[in-house]
Amino acid sequence: MKKLFIYGVTALAMLTGCNDLLDKSPLDTFTNTPAYWSNTDNLDNQCNTFYNNFTGFGNGASGGWFYFKTISDDQVDAESHNWTYTNVVASSTNWSAPFTEIRRANYIIAGVQSSSLDEATKAHYEGLARMNRAWEYYQLVRMYGDVQWIDKVIDPADSEALYGPRTDRDEVMDHVLADINYACEHITANSNRQRFSTDMAYAMKADITLYEGTYCKYRTQAENGKAADESRANKYLQECVSACEYLMAKNYSLSNSYKANYNSVSLASNPEMIFYKPYAQSSLRHSTIDYTINTSGTHGISKDAFDSFLFLDGKPLATTSKNKDDAAVLDADKNYSIREVLAVRDKRLSEILDPVLSFRGHAYSRAGVAAFTTSTGYGIAKYDNPEELSVSDRNNIGYQYTDCPLYWISVIYLNFAEAKAEMGSLTQDDLNNSINKLQARAGLPAMTTTPDADPANNMGVSNLIWEIRRCRRCELIMDNWYRYWDLIRWHQLDKLDSTKYPNTMLGANVSNVPDCEEATKNGYIDASDAQIRTYEAKHYFYPIPTTQLTLNKNMKQNPGW
Repeated sequence: MKKLFIYGVTALAMLTGCNDLLDKSPLDTFTNTPAYWSNTDNLDNQCNTFYNNFTGFGNGASGGWFYFKTISDDQVDAESHNWTYTNVVASSTNWSAPFTEIRRANYIIAGVQSSSLDEATKAHYEGLARMNRAWEYYQLVRMYGDVQWIDKVIDPADSEALYGPRTDRDEVMDHVLADINYACEHITANSNRQRFSTDMAYAMKADITLYEGTYCKYRTQAENGKAADESRANKYLQECVSACEYLMAKNYSLSNSYKANYNSVSLASNPEMIFYKPYAQSSLRHSTIDYTINTSGTHGISKDAFDSFLFLDGKPLATTSKNKDDAAVLDADKNYSIREVLAVRDKRLSEILDPVLSFRGHAYSRAGVAAFTTSTGYGIAKYDNPEELSVSDRNNIGYQYTDCPLYWISVIYLNFAEAKAEMGSLTQDDLNNSINKLQARAGLPAMTTTPDADPANNMGVSNLIWEIRRCRRCELIMDNWYRYWDLIRWHQLDKLDSTKYPNTMLGANVSNVPDCEEATKNGYIDASDAQIRTYEAKHYFYPIPTTQLTLNKNMKQNPGW
């Protein structure tokens, strides 16, 4: 029987017109006394709230961080293709919600120190709070750059803390590293992979430090406000390698099935999982599968993403000896099939996509009910589970209960190889112990430290780093909001400019379809709907909400906004 712990929808009630650092939500549920903090049930209740910050597939009808984060070069949204922000906003939960959780963490940290608990128990709960404070600040820095660092409960009369300037993002990330290191050292080991644990802290550390290391290596003064810092980059990349090595030495291994990581009713026995979000038919459910097969139009992958997958000879589109023809052909069921197209490519692609296209004039019904179309013609089958879920459960909002991976060993393999490659220390043994395990599962030849050049390499990096980035893209496509933030940290956000990179808005090859109802370009579905997405450097950061700028005159808006 699946155990469902503490995931659910948390109401983050914000005080209108108030400084977000003073959000009172954590104060609503307890009396702040040493006696309260000496009760581990109370501490568990406070820490359990943090689970809601890991969205997974979403809750109920809401979307999560898988499939729904379409601002990237991997997907084309069925409706809007523009940036997350095109104008400055008055308020945003992207800004306010993290400060709610930071305040909660600061209360827990202060509270356990006033308690009568033993030192090991105090350290465990402080570790949980600091890990989640690290997570929230990591999100804030990724989105906004400089943010106020607050590591204590703020007195409403402390105007210096409340209305001080934003803290330099490098300083904030150094605090984040200190927090996550403390968590790794002090959170109690836990074999239940639905719960916060030492291993989960190390996995979070691997993600955070890879981001910071590569961001500092590739950033520029002109577009990010700070010049590249190789010494700082290498410090964080080495921290990433160390965290990955810790986890790679543990008892994790790849699942035999790539798709099983995403469509399983239970991930409890999946050997890849470090930390996952459980769903249950009787209580917490999601809608990710339904959103990939509903009649209102779904978000297909782009031609740019499709073409990034290698052929089974291990070569890219430009140099493969396999059949490159990607045009769909009419099959016996009157669907336009891409089975032969998929048969010569990376096996993951066949698990990610439907074998037939779904587009205007040729809708497709995977669930056997209402047919659907996708923005690009490519249907997303990666999350679907027709073997264990009924047609009704798959085809209705809020009825799916497949578990969602949050940290798993595939990501650790990718982080490890990339961090070592960026430092120039990656060996063939390193590849064999990490990425080549993913290559084998995908039916591809092993990667070497000296891969051949791909003419499609448009990032100005070595052949090796290009191939590692390709593997990451293909393995983690539509996963956990990774691709957008990967482009940010590699300083490649301009690749989302559809005027310069039109393949990010194109879809499947429908050149064999007579009188096609879709707009096409050179035979490929044009999913842009005449919209364009133009790159500007300001998009490296979100705009600070104007309400906060009005309240705090020492806080300045991000450049370009």
